Amino acid sequence: MRLYDRYLALRHRLHDADAPEHVAVVITERDLLEQGAYATFSAFLRWAFEYDATRVTVSVSVLDEAVVPTLTRELKAIDAPEPVAVRGPEDTERADAPIRINIGLGGKREFAAAVRSVAESVADGDLAPEDVDADRIEERLVFDDEPDLLIKTGAERLSDFLIWQSVYAELYFTDVNWRDFRRRDYLRAVLDYQNRQRRFGR
Repeated sequence: MRLYDRYLALRHRLHDADAPEHVAVVITERDLLEQGAYATFSAFLRWAFEYDATRVTVSVSVLDEAVVPTLTRELKAIDAPEPVAVRGPEDTERADAPIRINIGLGGKREFAAAVRSVAESVADGDLAPEDVDADRIEERLVFDDEPDLLIKTGAERLSDFLIWQSVYAELYFTDVNWRDFRRRDYLRAVLDYQNRQRRFGR
Protein backbone atom coordinates (compact mmCIF):
# COMPACT_ATOMS: atom_id res chain seq x y z
CA MET A 1 0.00 0.00 0.00
CA ARG A 2 1.38 3.41 -0.94
CA LEU A 3 2.02 6.12 1.63
CA TYR A 4 -0.92 8.29 0.54
CA ASP A 5 -3.24 5.29 0.65
CA ARG A 6 -2.02 4.55 4.17
CA TYR A 7 -2.75 8.14 5.16
CA LEU A 8 -6.32 7.91 3.83
CA ALA A 9 -6.83 4.55 5.51
CA LEU A 10 -5.68 6.01 8.84
CA ARG A 11 -8.07 8.94 8.47
CA HIS A 12 -10.87 6.46 7.84
CA ARG A 13 -9.98 4.36 10.89
CA LEU A 14 -9.72 7.38 13.20
CA HIS A 15 -12.90 9.04 11.96
CA ASP A 16 -15.71 9.44 14.50
CA ALA A 17 -18.42 8.51 11.98
CA ASP A 18 -19.23 4.99 10.90
CA ALA A 19 -18.20 3.74 7.48
CA PRO A 20 -20.93 2.63 5.06
CA GLU A 21 -22.06 -0.94 5.72
CA HIS A 22 -23.71 -1.38 2.33
CA VAL A 23 -21.81 0.03 -0.64
CA ALA A 24 -23.16 0.08 -4.19
CA VAL A 25 -21.33 0.94 -7.39
CA VAL A 26 -22.64 1.47 -10.93
CA ILE A 27 -20.39 0.57 -13.85
CA THR A 28 -20.99 -0.25 -17.51
CA GLU A 29 -20.39 -3.25 -19.76
CA ARG A 30 -17.85 -1.07 -21.58
CA ASP A 31 -15.93 -0.64 -18.33
CA LEU A 32 -15.57 -4.41 -18.11
CA LEU A 33 -14.11 -4.58 -21.61
CA GLU A 34 -11.09 -2.52 -20.55
CA GLN A 35 -7.84 -4.34 -19.91
CA GLY A 36 -7.49 -5.14 -16.22
CA ALA A 37 -11.18 -4.40 -15.50
CA TYR A 38 -11.82 -7.67 -13.68
CA ALA A 39 -8.72 -7.21 -11.53
CA THR A 40 -10.06 -3.79 -10.56
CA PHE A 41 -13.41 -5.42 -9.84
CA SER A 42 -11.85 -7.99 -7.48
CA ALA A 43 -9.77 -5.30 -5.79
CA PHE A 44 -12.85 -3.10 -5.30
CA LEU A 45 -14.63 -5.95 -3.52
CA ARG A 46 -11.65 -6.54 -1.25
CA TRP A 47 -11.36 -2.84 -0.40
CA ALA A 48 -15.05 -2.62 0.48
CA PHE A 49 -14.88 -5.44 3.02
CA GLU A 50 -11.47 -4.32 4.28
CA TYR A 51 -12.95 -0.93 5.11
CA ASP A 52 -15.96 -2.18 7.07
CA ALA A 53 -18.64 -2.88 4.46
CA THR A 54 -20.75 -5.98 5.10
CA ARG A 55 -22.59 -5.93 1.75
CA VAL A 56 -21.70 -4.77 -1.75
CA THR A 57 -24.09 -4.34 -4.66
CA VAL A 58 -22.67 -3.87 -8.16
CA SER A 59 -24.89 -2.76 -11.02
CA VAL A 60 -23.58 -3.27 -14.55
CA SER A 61 -25.48 -1.26 -17.14
CA VAL A 62 -25.84 -3.13 -20.42
CA LEU A 63 -26.61 -1.73 -23.87
CA ASP A 64 -26.60 -5.08 -25.66
CA GLU A 65 -28.32 -7.89 -23.76
CA ALA A 66 -26.47 -10.40 -25.95
CA VAL A 67 -23.42 -9.86 -23.71
CA VAL A 68 -25.32 -10.81 -20.53
CA PRO A 69 -24.45 -14.56 -20.62
CA THR A 70 -20.75 -13.76 -21.04
CA LEU A 71 -20.76 -11.17 -18.26
CA THR A 72 -22.70 -13.55 -16.02
CA ARG A 73 -20.16 -16.33 -16.56
CA GLU A 74 -17.18 -14.04 -15.95
CA LEU A 75 -18.64 -12.36 -12.87
CA LYS A 76 -19.71 -15.63 -11.27
CA ALA A 77 -16.07 -16.72 -11.53
CA ILE A 78 -14.66 -13.49 -10.10
CA ASP A 79 -12.10 -13.71 -7.31
CA ALA A 80 -14.24 -12.39 -4.44
CA PRO A 81 -13.74 -12.25 -0.66
CA GLU A 82 -17.37 -13.27 0.06
CA PRO A 83 -20.12 -15.31 -1.66
CA VAL A 84 -21.60 -13.75 -4.80
CA ALA A 85 -25.16 -13.71 -6.19
CA VAL A 86 -25.48 -12.66 -9.86
CA ARG A 87 -28.82 -11.61 -11.36
CA GLY A 88 -29.62 -10.72 -14.97
CA PRO A 89 -32.32 -8.63 -16.64
CA GLU A 90 -34.93 -11.40 -16.62
CA ASP A 91 -34.33 -12.66 -13.08
CA THR A 92 -36.96 -12.30 -10.36
CA GLU A 93 -35.31 -14.40 -7.64
CA ARG A 94 -34.18 -12.40 -4.63
CA ALA A 95 -30.42 -11.78 -4.55
CA ASP A 96 -29.32 -12.61 -1.02
CA ALA A 97 -25.54 -12.73 -0.59
CA PRO A 98 -22.85 -10.41 0.79
CA ILE A 99 -21.89 -9.52 -2.80
CA ARG A 100 -24.75 -9.01 -5.23
CA ILE A 101 -24.19 -8.29 -8.91
CA ASN A 102 -26.93 -6.87 -11.08
CA ILE A 103 -26.33 -7.26 -14.82
CA GLY A 104 -28.72 -5.15 -16.86
CA LEU A 105 -31.70 -5.32 -14.50
CA GLY A 106 -32.70 -1.67 -14.58
CA GLY A 107 -34.56 -0.09 -11.72
CA LYS A 108 -37.67 0.63 -13.81
CA ARG A 109 -37.92 -2.99 -14.92
CA GLU A 110 -37.34 -4.29 -11.39
CA PHE A 111 -39.96 -1.91 -9.95
CA ALA A 112 -42.50 -2.75 -12.67
CA ALA A 113 -42.07 -6.49 -11.97
CA ALA A 114 -42.62 -5.90 -8.24
CA VAL A 115 -45.80 -3.90 -8.96
CA ARG A 116 -47.10 -6.65 -11.28
CA SER A 117 -46.48 -9.19 -8.53
CA VAL A 118 -48.46 -7.09 -6.04
CA ALA A 119 -51.28 -6.64 -8.56
CA GLU A 120 -51.44 -10.40 -9.13
CA SER A 121 -51.65 -11.00 -5.37
CA VAL A 122 -54.53 -8.52 -5.13
CA ALA A 123 -56.30 -10.11 -8.11
CA ASP A 124 -55.91 -13.58 -6.56
CA GLY A 125 -57.35 -12.38 -3.28
CA ASP A 126 -54.11 -13.00 -1.37
CA LEU A 127 -53.61 -9.31 -0.62
CA ALA A 128 -56.20 -6.62 0.17
CA PRO A 129 -55.80 -3.36 -1.80
CA GLU A 130 -55.61 -1.35 1.42
CA ASP A 131 -52.63 -3.44 2.51
CA VAL A 132 -50.53 -2.42 -0.50
CA ASP A 133 -47.67 -0.27 0.80
CA ALA A 134 -43.92 0.28 0.38
CA ASP A 135 -43.11 -2.87 2.34
CA ARG A 136 -45.15 -5.00 -0.10
CA ILE A 137 -43.15 -3.53 -2.99
CA GLU A 138 -39.76 -3.94 -1.29
CA GLU A 139 -40.30 -7.58 -0.40
CA ARG A 140 -40.72 -8.32 -4.12
CA LEU A 141 -37.60 -6.52 -5.31
CA VAL A 142 -34.66 -8.61 -6.50
CA PHE A 143 -32.27 -6.26 -4.67
CA ASP A 144 -34.24 -5.50 -1.57
CA ASP A 145 -32.18 -3.44 0.86
CA GLU A 146 -30.91 0.13 0.64
CA PRO A 147 -27.25 1.02 0.13
CA ASP A 148 -25.66 3.56 2.45
CA LEU A 149 -23.28 4.78 -0.25
CA LEU A 150 -23.71 4.62 -4.02
CA ILE A 151 -20.61 5.28 -6.14
CA LYS A 152 -20.90 6.28 -9.79
CA THR A 153 -17.65 6.28 -11.76
CA GLY A 154 -16.78 8.15 -14.92
CA ALA A 155 -19.63 10.68 -15.00
CA GLU A 156 -21.76 12.86 -12.76
CA ARG A 157 -25.20 11.56 -13.62
CA LEU A 158 -27.69 9.09 -12.27
CA SER A 159 -28.65 5.86 -14.00
CA ASP A 160 -31.55 3.43 -14.10
CA PHE A 161 -30.26 1.21 -11.30
CA LEU A 162 -31.45 0.81 -7.71
CA ILE A 163 -33.79 3.77 -8.19
CA TRP A 164 -36.13 2.63 -5.40
CA GLN A 165 -33.42 1.39 -3.04
CA SER A 166 -31.06 4.37 -3.30
CA VAL A 167 -33.57 7.12 -2.52
CA TYR A 168 -31.84 7.82 0.82
CA ALA A 169 -28.35 6.66 -0.16
CA GLU A 170 -25.45 9.07 -0.15
CA LEU A 171 -24.40 9.56 -3.78
CA TYR A 172 -20.75 9.91 -4.68
CA PHE A 173 -19.77 10.86 -8.22
CA THR A 174 -16.19 10.61 -9.43
CA ASP A 175 -14.79 11.46 -12.85
CA VAL A 176 -12.24 8.65 -12.40
CA ASN A 177 -13.01 5.95 -14.95
CA TRP A 178 -13.38 2.38 -13.75
CA ARG A 179 -10.14 1.26 -15.41
CA ASP A 180 -8.24 3.85 -13.34
CA PHE A 181 -10.12 3.33 -10.06
CA ARG A 182 -7.69 2.74 -7.17
CA ARG A 183 -7.75 2.09 -3.45
CA ARG A 184 -7.35 5.82 -2.81
CA ASP A 185 -10.42 6.56 -4.92
CA TYR A 186 -12.45 4.11 -2.86
CA LEU A 187 -11.14 5.59 0.40
CA ARG A 188 -11.99 9.10 -0.78
CA ALA A 189 -15.57 7.97 -1.36
CA VAL A 190 -15.75 6.40 2.11
CA LEU A 191 -14.27 9.49 3.77
CA ASP A 192 -16.70 11.72 1.89
CA TYR A 193 -19.51 9.55 3.25
CA GLN A 194 -18.14 9.74 6.79
CA ASN A 195 -17.94 13.53 6.57
CA ARG A 196 -21.62 13.91 5.66
CA GLN A 197 -24.52 14.40 8.02
CA ARG A 198 -27.12 11.91 6.84
CA ARG A 199 -30.71 13.18 6.78
CA PHE A 200 -32.60 10.26 5.20
CA GLY A 201 -34.87 12.63 3.27
CA ARG A 202 -35.60 14.89 6.26
